[in-house]
Amino acid sequence: MLQAAHRGGAGVLGTLLTQWQQQAPREAIFCTCGCRMSSRGRRAKRLLTTLGGTPFARSFYQCPQCQASRFPDDERLDVRHTTYSPGVRRLMARAGSQANFEAAAEDLRCYAQLVVQAREIERVAEEVGREVEQWLSTQQAQILRLAKVPRPTPGILPKFYVSFDGTGIPMRKAELAGRAGKQADGSARTREAKLGCVFTQTGLDKAGRPQRDPDATTYVGAIESSTLFGWRMYAEAVRRGLSQAREVIALTDGARYNHTIVQSHFPEAVHIVDLFHAYEHLNAIAPILWGHEAKAPKAWRDLLEDGDVPRLLIKVGKRLPASTESRKTVGKELGYFEGNATQMRYADFRAKHLFVGSGVIEAGCRTVVGERLKQSGMRWSVRGANAILALRCCIFSGRFEDFWASRTG
Repeated sequence: MLQAAHRGGAGVLGTLLTQWQQQAPREAIFCTCGCRMSSRGRRAKRLLTTLGGTPFARSFYQCPQCQASRFPDDERLDVRHTTYSPGVRRLMARAGSQANFEAAAEDLRCYAQLVVQAREIERVAEEVGREVEQWLSTQQAQILRLAKVPRPTPGILPKFYVSFDGTGIPMRKAELAGRAGKQADGSARTREAKLGCVFTQTGLDKAGRPQRDPDATTYVGAIESSTLFGWRMYAEAVRRGLSQAREVIALTDGARYNHTIVQSHFPEAVHIVDLFHAYEHLNAIAPILWGHEAKAPKAWRDLLEDGDVPRLLIKVGKRLPASTESRKTVGKELGYFEGNATQMRYADFRAKHLFVGSGVIEAGCRTVVGERLKQSGMRWSVRGANAILALRCCIFSGRFEDFWASRTG
């Protein structure tokens, strides 16, 4: 019955398209060179729609001067250079952003009775992803232009968080040529995708712990330089209401470029280095001193929890190993704490009921990036990864329908 309903719907759609063409107002069609184009009859193609396949014979125009061609009906229906209707492309993009392309093809066949090849889903999903990135870039430029105009700051958003981190995406060999990495031979297997999020704090739970506003998190991300990513992050924060925030908190892992982004774009923010990352660096010291299975002593952990980095540095400094190489490694870890001491005042931050862990962005790295772009056997181009990442950030931020509506606005 469902197949019959689809066939009937596709037939009705074909009739409607024919009537639409017959009733469309006749107008002159001009080439980009300025010359009026001449009608050359109709050219047929078969459109795949959400109701199934339907024939479509559209008017063909050609420029007598430069021989360029146009299909005005294709342009009006948003099917230029494609045999997929906008509705089908929308489904292909969403499916291709959520699962590997082979699984997406199977899902569309099962859920929507649409038979499309995996390679076609890949092509369409990446094409739509690039459209999303262009849409976001245009909005970013507008936001940054308007952000230069001073505005009143009524402070209606009590606690406003920005958080960002990086995660490696497996890449094709051509994308890794000449890049140093963590492989045994010094080569790279991945490129870092930077992911950022913005969210607000709604209040405290019964235990006095901070709570994040439900459905308040939006994401941005790309494989790009920290400078470009800093502007991307700032534009998203402005879009979300940065100027209305009473207090801005930046949660990062303490990497050097994160300090630069915070200082450049969020200079008034309370900068907190994620406690989990701090623990990782502290626990990296113990095996160097006492063997592979060793963990950081409780006294060290307590000092870290209190944010008493000066005393922590003194205690660890008394345990420096004799080996020059080991002392250098421990010294590097201590440098991390020394450079981030101001951002590790965890007791003070907790007293102000602030988040001290970057769980939100860590979860984002797993879900927005990892679950789609880091599956076994995957190898990406930068162009393809950025397209899918833009698409997923848009969907996870609840903005995909806004983007799709803008295409026909």
